Amino acid sequence: MPKNPDIKKVLVIGSGPIIIGQAAEFDYAGTQACRSLKEEGVEVVLLNSNPATIMTDKDIADKVYIEPLTTEVVEQLIMKEKPDSVLPTLGGQAGLNLAMELEEAGILAKNNVRLIGTTPLTIKKAEDREMFKETMEKINEPVAPSEIVESLEDGLAVAEKIGYPVVLRPAYTLGGSGGGIAENPEQCAEILENGLRLSRVGQVLVERCIAGWKEIEYEVMRDGAGNVITVCNMENIDPVGVHTGDSIVVAPSQTLGDKEYQMLRTSALKIITELGITGGCNVQYALNPNSFEYCVIEVNPRVSRSSALASKATGYPIAKVAAKIALGYTLDEIKNAVTKKTYASFEPMLDYVVVKMPRLPFDKFINASHSLGTQMKATGEVMSICTSFEGGLMKAIRSLEQHVDCLLSYDYSGLTSAELKEELNRVDDRRIWVIAEALRRGFFVAGRSVDLPRKPQSRHSLGFKGGAQLDGVGVVVFNGVTGAQHYGVFQPFEGVDHVELHIKGQTGGNAVGVHLRAVKSLRLQKNLVPFTVRKTGHLVFNGRAVARAGALDDT
Repeated sequence: MPKNPDIKKVLVIGSGPIIIGQAAEFDYAGTQACRSLKEEGVEVVLLNSNPATIMTDKDIADKVYIEPLTTEVVEQLIMKEKPDSVLPTLGGQAGLNLAMELEEAGILAKNNVRLIGTTPLTIKKAEDREMFKETMEKINEPVAPSEIVESLEDGLAVAEKIGYPVVLRPAYTLGGSGGGIAENPEQCAEILENGLRLSRVGQVLVERCIAGWKEIEYEVMRDGAGNVITVCNMENIDPVGVHTGDSIVVAPSQTLGDKEYQMLRTSALKIITELGITGGCNVQYALNPNSFEYCVIEVNPRVSRSSALASKATGYPIAKVAAKIALGYTLDEIKNAVTKKTYASFEPMLDYVVVKMPRLPFDKFINASHSLGTQMKATGEVMSICTSFEGGLMKAIRSLEQHVDCLLSYDYSGLTSAELKEELNRVDDRRIWVIAEALRRGFFVAGRSVDLPRKPQSRHSLGFKGGAQLDGVGVVVFNGVTGAQHYGVFQPFEGVDHVELHIKGQTGGNAVGVHLRAVKSLRLQKNLVPFTVRKTGHLVFNGRAVARAGALDDT
C-alpha cells in the first residue's frame, strides 16, 4: 500500500511540559516522527508548549509553534496553516486528550482535517474505562471485576460491593494520576475525590485489586492492512500494585515459559486488531504467578514511555515506523533503517538483557513518602544492557548516580529475621536491597510460587515448584539416576542453613521420609511442575543455589 497522496501537510502535537510520567521519552519519539514525515516530503507543522525540547528545534519541523496546548490555539493554528491531517499519538496523554477535545468540539470536521495514526473511536475504546471493558469482554479477554463511577457516593458503594482493597483508575489520565489502591473507605474517599477531579470526563474505574500478580507488557505494531508484530515484551520485577514507571523492568521477560509468552502475545495482537490501532500500542497484563490466569490492565493506543524503552532496547524505531504507517505505508514496505535490507515486518530478536531502573527523587524531596503504588513518582530512569540479568541490574544501579554501586550499598545485615520480614512488606525505593539481603539469608516463603530455570541442568529433578504445603511443610522429591525414588520433607528455608534430601536411603538435616504416593498426590492436586538440582548438589531457586542438597552422584 503506497503512501496516501492526500496527506501533504501534517500538524504534529507535542507532549507539552515535562511532568512526572511524561518527559523526554515523548520528545525522543516526536523528533523521530517529524524526521520520518519530512523524509517522505510531507510538510510538518509542530505545536508544543515546551521550548526545552529537541523537537522544537527549527531543523526538526518546517514550522514550529511554541504555544499552549489548548483547543483555541489549535483551532487558530489550523485556520492559519491549513494542514490536512493531525498526528496526536506522539504527544503522550496530552496529545490524545487534545485530539478528543478537538473532535468533540467539531473543530476537525469544520476545517476538513483528519486524525491520522488513530481514530476518535480507537481512543475512546482504549481510554474510556467503560468502553474498554466492553471491548475486552467482546473479544473474550479477561479484565478484573470493576465498575465505572462518576460520584463519590457511587464509588464508595461499588468498593464495598467488590470488597477492599480496590484499585481506583481515573479515565484519560497519565502516570496513574489521581489513582491508587484503597484499603478502607477513608482511603477510597480521598483517592476518589482526587481522581474524579483529574479525569477529563469525571470517570473513575473501581476495580478488584490483583496486587501481587506479575506485571507484563507487550509493545506491538499494526499497519492499515492489518499486519501485526510484537516488538518486544517486558517484565516488571515489582508486581501489580507498583506503577510500571516506578518498577524495575526487564526486556525480554525472564520468568515466562513459552506457553505464557505465546498466550499473552496472541492476546496483545488480538487486542490491537480489535481496537483498530494503526501504529504502536502498549498492552499491560497482570499474570497470576501460580497459574495461567491473566487480566488485561490497560492499553495505551499511542507511543508511551515503554515504547521509548522498547525502541532503544531492540533498535526498532517505533515512532519512526508509526509515522510512516500513519502516512499509509504497510510494515512490509518500510525498510529497516539499520540493516537497509530487512523490513519493519520482521520481529526483533534479543540475545541480551535490558534492565530499566527508575530514578526516584527522594534524595531531593526528603519529606516525601517513599512508598510506591499505582501513582508514578519517578522523575527519570536508566537503561542498561548486558548478557545477563545480574550484570544488567548491577550496571543500572551504578548508573543511578545516587551514591550506590551494588546490592550491598544499603546495609540490612544488622536486622533480625523478624525485622527483615517487616522491611520486605514495605514497597519503597530501597526494596531491591532488602530483597537482596533476604536472598543472602536464604529466605523462602511457603505458599508462594518460585520461578526457576526452564531447562534442567542435570538429570536430577525435584518433584514440584514452589511452596505448596502438606501439613505446614514444603515437599521435595528427588529422582535418583538409578531409577530408585528418594524423597524428603523439609521446613521452609528461612532460618535453615542447609537442607539434605533423602538420597540413596539416607536422611539428614531437616529431611524426613514420606511415602512417594503422598507426594505424587499433592503434585497432581496442585498441578505443580519440576524444578532443578545442579550437579553440585545445590537446590536451585531463580537460578541461584540457595541450599546444599547433599552430595549427588551423577555418574
